[in-house]
Amino acid sequence: MTAQDIAAAMRRVEGILQRRPGAGMHAEAPASARWQGGTRVVASHANGIEMATDMPSDLGGSGNGVTPGWLFRAGFASCAATCIAMGAAALGIELASLEVVAKSRSDLRGLLGMTDTDGARVNAGPRDVELVVRIAAAGVRPERLRALVQESYRCSPISNAVASGVPVALSIEIDSE
Repeated sequence: MTAQDIAAAMRRVEGILQRRPGAGMHAEAPASARWQGGTRVVASHANGIEMATDMPSDLGGSGNGVTPGWLFRAGFASCAATCIAMGAAALGIELASLEVVAKSRSDLRGLLGMTDTDGARVNAGPRDVELVVRIAAAGVRPERLRALVQESYRCSPISNAVASGVPVALSIEIDSE
């Protein structure tokens, strides 16, 4: 799709949502993860696409797959990049290049359920996350590109979920064998 096609699609959807705001709330395709043995898990989309994860050999895995934490960073980076590309299209900016790199640091003790020296449980999630955006567009001033990235970041669903700490409902269903 060209930038013009993306902008036209966005305008069509925006027009619908202005007339019927309630149409914006929708259930998203669930992600399903099925354990394959060891630390290998296969995540599946409703459309049939699958992605295998595994842990490094240091943690008992094969080390042959990406980790679930990497999928988080990949989702974060790709969501931000998608929103930036959509924002550029809406503004008529023809991007020459766009790359978003998501970095994070985590304390492995949290994954293992360990406590800190003060007895408090160590957080298993990332301690910090950084998104590095590299962007170029011929003839577009750096301040305009910076504003595009900042505004698009504010529209990124994953960025918003992380920033707002979206509540998670945990439901447990026990299957009989």
